[in-house]
Amino acid sequence: MARPSQYPLELRRRAVRMVAEVRPEYGTEWAAMKAVAQKLGIGTTETLRKWVRQDQIDAGTRPGTTTEESAELKRLKKENAELKRANEILKAAASFFEAELDRPHARS
Repeated sequence: MARPSQYPLELRRRAVRMVAEVRPEYGTEWAAMKAVAQKLGIGTTETLRKWVRQDQIDAGTRPGTTTEESAELKRLKKENAELKRANEILKAAASFFEAELDRPHARS
């Protein structure tokens, strides 16, 4: 299970907006990200770069798995694992009861 982000969602959104706003003032996107990361006290520029890329994916301007698709995939994988576990339990129970029915029992 992934650990929760140390950065609040609002800070992440603000940082992404700021990168878009100040980008024309810098020679490269990386330079803009570095400046914003330093201003907001974000640990590394790479962290901010990932946020910007994910925002671009979510907006449809960059190919990739959106946040919603990722959450749905995670939910489906969890559900699939639960169903497999339940199926194994049912198979074991069926096997047990089948063996009990085949065993001769003394009648009183």
